[in-house]
Amino acid sequence: MSTDHDEAQAWNTRFAQPGFFFGTAPNAFLTRTIDLLAPGQSVLAVADGEGRNGVFLAERGMSVTSFDISDVAVGKAAALAAERGVALDPHLASIDAWEWQPERFDAVVAIFIQFAPPDVRAQVFAGMLRTLRVGGLLLLQGYTPRQLEYRTGGPPFEENLYTEQMLREAFADHDILSLREHDAHVAEGSGHHGMSALIDCVVRTR
Repeated sequence: MSTDHDEAQAWNTRFAQPGFFFGTAPNAFLTRTIDLLAPGQSVLAVADGEGRNGVFLAERGMSVTSFDISDVAVGKAAALAAERGVALDPHLASIDAWEWQPERFDAVVAIFIQFAPPDVRAQVFAGMLRTLRVGGLLLLQGYTPRQLEYRTGGPPFEENLYTEQMLREAFADHDILSLREHDAHVAEGSGHHGMSALIDCVVRTR
């Protein structure tokens, strides 16, 4: 069984490569949904890697906290924020060790966090909902099982991937504002590149 140390080392190896493994441009789903958020809001960027999404949120005037399991990534996120002239509060933490403070954030952004197996995923989903204030938004994007055919990013384990039914059940006690499966060409550095089977989800907490 992989430990947090093993996982951190694996991600450090990826992020230690020259440049940015997933690029510096924000995720396309996040840019499409950014108008749901407002300057001044507090946002948590989950497993934010080298900071491309957290920095984008900060550039839009939000107060952004981010975390990642890789110390190399956290350092690069801080450097990217400094280069762009924005404030970012980056932390070193694994997704299963992060402290989900109750009703702390106006929004949670979780882009491609599917390295979590089903038991951990359930805890993470519960934590993300708990850390949102009532009426807060969860912006979630991941891969569907058909991504195993494309093999252009994401984990090679079907049980880690999302389906509409899974997400409807996971967020049944809240308002699902949008939920859509679609294929699209993704170009996010060398980490995600090519035609991909995606699922986008926006949830408002009750």
